Formats: sequence, structure tokens, C-alpha cells
Amino acid sequence: MTTLEHADIRRILPHRHPVLLVDRVLDLEPGVRIVATKAVTGGEPCYAGLDEDLPVSAYAYPASLLVESFGQTGAVLWLYSAATSGERREGTLIFGSAREVTITGSAYPGDVLRHTVEIDQLIGDNAFMRGETWVGDRRIATLGSVLAVVREGLAAGTGS
Repeated sequence: MTTLEHADIRRILPHRHPVLLVDRVLDLEPGVRIVATKAVTGGEPCYAGLDEDLPVSAYAYPASLLVESFGQTGAVLWLYSAATSGERREGTLIFGSAREVTITGSAYPGDVLRHTVEIDQLIGDNAFMRGETWVGDRRIATLGSVLAVVREGLAAGTGS
């Protein structure tokens, strides 16, 4: 069982605050599966400027950030697995797509997201993954197919 702390994750992913959305890896089986966490806090940028009179439901963690956090967890699995097998992924890491996404619940400040991601297939610089996100014993999301890619020659932040 491989575990990774936040400092280890920072060495793997190019993301930094406030867009680094993985806090700790609880279990990692290279090339196969990862379980990682992301603590949701009220101090995150997505909650800045919310009116105090809003209902609790307004504080649901945005689905886009939930999916991004899941994707980053998958990227940790992929990039760590490549490094442990002696491969290097050079270029810009890109979240390609998410399909068959079902959101069945919400997370709120104080909750801890637990992502379980499995690699379905690796083809060159493309990784296909799937998995689930949990808060405690509640499954709040299922992602049937997520694509991450590494592309050479892209300047960071250009998206083209």
C-alpha cells in the first residue's frame, strides 16, 4: 500500500493553490487504482462573496470542482505509475473529458471527498479512467469515463 502526503502530490502535479484539489493519497496501486482525499473548507474561493442569507444548499461544493478533483486524483495515479515504471510524461497535462457522470449527492464545507479512481486503459499519452466519489459512507458521484492527456509543445495556460 502506497500513501502520499500533500508535499508528494505537489511534486507530481503541476497544479498549485487554489486549483490543487487533492490533499492526500490513502492508497495507491501503481497502474491500477488510487484512493485520495480532498477536504472541502469554507475558506475556498468558490465560497467567497456568498451572501450570509443564502440557504445551506447554496454552499454545496460545485460539481465542476468535484469532477476536477477526481481528474487530478486520476492524474496522480497515472503520473506516479509512469514514474515508478521508468517512464516520463513530458508536456502539458490536460483534462480531456468526463462522460457518464452521475452526481447523486453534495459535499459541504467540513466534508472530506474520497475519490476512488481506476485506470481502464493507457494508450500513449492518453489515460482513460473511471471511479466514484464518496463523503463518508455516501457515494455522491460516479464517473464512467474520464480522459486525461499529455500534449507536447503547449505553453502552460494556453489551452491550444
